[in-house]
Amino acid sequence: MEREWTPLSARPEGYRSVVVLTGAGVSAASGLPTYRGPGGLWTADPELARSLVAGASLERMWSALGPLRAALAEVRPNAAHRALADFEARHVAAGGRFCLITQNVDGLHQAAGSKNVVEYHGSLLRSRCLGACGVIDDRAVHAKPPACPGCGGPMRPDVVLFEETIGVRQERAAKRALDECDLFVAIGTSGMVWPAASFVRGAE
Repeated sequence: MEREWTPLSARPEGYRSVVVLTGAGVSAASGLPTYRGPGGLWTADPELARSLVAGASLERMWSALGPLRAALAEVRPNAAHRALADFEARHVAAGGRFCLITQNVDGLHQAAGSKNVVEYHGSLLRSRCLGACGVIDDRAVHAKPPACPGCGGPMRPDVVLFEETIGVRQERAAKRALDECDLFVAIGTSGMVWPAASFVRGAE
């Protein structure tokens, strides 16, 4: 049975600008696996990680990420997601600033009601046209690489693969939030994945 959660203080110790970084551990209670450590996706299936390296074929990408996208249809936000959404609403209502930077690609923070979310590694609930059409909402599980509904060109999952750079928009939003914050909290992350692993230093 899922644990109940206690609302966080809307203005913790007088801090005005709060940044929270979340990782896969936050979504574990929703039934999604973590990536590293015992039982993690990369530990259990190293080949899966090799399919998600920059330059991998679209076939390998979709084959690797299809089951994960399918799993997202079955999961719901847990107490941690709801507590963070509740804290954001009350903190902002009290005059504070809040930014949630997540390494997760599952969309569960938004489903719980979080508003100011930087999806640092993208979202598995979107696909990106490799032409000029941009990003579209897409939750379908594709057996083969799908065609863009706009131009007919190939699409890929809108996530950051290993050895790829973070999107400019996400990087700028995260840096701005870290530069302005006076309280930084990391939840459910190993702190091993760069550049997010450098956020503590960025928030100093």
